[in-house]
Amino acid sequence: MKKLSLAVIGLYLGILSSFSQTTGSDSGYKSKALTIDEINFVSGYYHQDGNNSAVTGGIGTEKLTDFANTLDLKLSRYSNDYIKHSLALELGIDHYTSASSDKIDPRTISSASMSDTRIYPSATYTRTNEKNGITLGANASFSKEFDYTSLGAGFSFTKSSKDHNEEFTAKTQAYFDTWKVIYPYGVKIPGNNQDQDKGMAGSAPRNSYSLSLSYAQVVSPNLQMMLLFEPNYQKGLLATKYQRVYFTDGSLQSENLPGTRLKIPLGLRVNYFAGDRFLIRTFLRYYQDDWGIKAYTGELELPVKVTSFFSISPFYRYYSQDAIKYFAPYGQHAPGQTYFTSDYDLSKFHSQYFGLNIRTAPPGGVFNIQAIKSVELRFGHYIRSTGLHSNQLTLAIGIL
Repeated sequence: MKKLSLAVIGLYLGILSSFSQTTGSDSGYKSKALTIDEINFVSGYYHQDGNNSAVTGGIGTEKLTDFANTLDLKLSRYSNDYIKHSLALELGIDHYTSASSDKIDPRTISSASMSDTRIYPSATYTRTNEKNGITLGANASFSKEFDYTSLGAGFSFTKSSKDHNEEFTAKTQAYFDTWKVIYPYGVKIPGNNQDQDKGMAGSAPRNSYSLSLSYAQVVSPNLQMMLLFEPNYQKGLLATKYQRVYFTDGSLQSENLPGTRLKIPLGLRVNYFAGDRFLIRTFLRYYQDDWGIKAYTGELELPVKVTSFFSISPFYRYYSQDAIKYFAPYGQHAPGQTYFTSDYDLSKFHSQYFGLNIRTAPPGGVFNIQAIKSVELRFGHYIRSTGLHSNQLTLAIGIL
């Protein structure tokens, strides 16, 4: 997989090299030909561990490893009326191993961990009228893994003021998902004519609809602010049926949750430029949903420009949430309840995420390779009050 991604980058570099020999660079000229604006490659490694696996009812290993690669290509052209047309293409491939997935049916899985690969291409088109400051956009996406298939589509509208100090954006997004209904070993599958041995019970839909409204304002040369409101509504099978739930009488059932969920988040971003070398980025977010969660997020990032082409950015995020109404730990659900889960992602907890981002973008290109415009390396460590912890390392390469 890694060799394939590097080969694709090499192909794009070849295209870029041939293109640069035929295109002028007059800054006063609006090109009518399709040009390559950016090529970005991101590779990430993620590893977590803990002892609250939802597959085994809220106890057991949460060990998981994920290796992800994404490659995106951004192209643009101007039409005769000075309207900019942009196209962004992205291809992502994730491969993960999850030790807890072995426990879905221990009779048929004998390896040390269960693994799967997810492939997710997407495309986004935008049309920007530079005279009236209006940008219209549309996107489509696809995602596929062993038990899950997702189709996505969305639209966006952006209006900028004449002086570009104010900007309003509205986005809509919908995901139409289908996933296999897999019951864990030991749980009776409802209905007739089901394959009890394999734990399969057909497939079910899960659809998500979201609206994103944001307003950005340049308050002063040093201060920028943005308000965000991003409600989300889900409908379909929202429970993960291969996750077990144990009751106080010793009985066992598959997780069951309501078929709808409404999420209401509200956020505020504030960026302050404290001189030529220092930037303060902050983000505050409040969230609640109709399952009973209320959550608060606070983020702080402090980019420091060490030189004109090298910067470091320490960051910190604190998150706190209440539990949903249907959560209880292993063996603590009372019989007779309609909805129940022992998934600790839906429990009461607080978490911290902190780390460092390092970026270099020398004028002559990284390692004197002019086509490689920037390289970023980001490391983050996550700890949760339930005991879950993880490390994440990401490499981003900007080309062209």
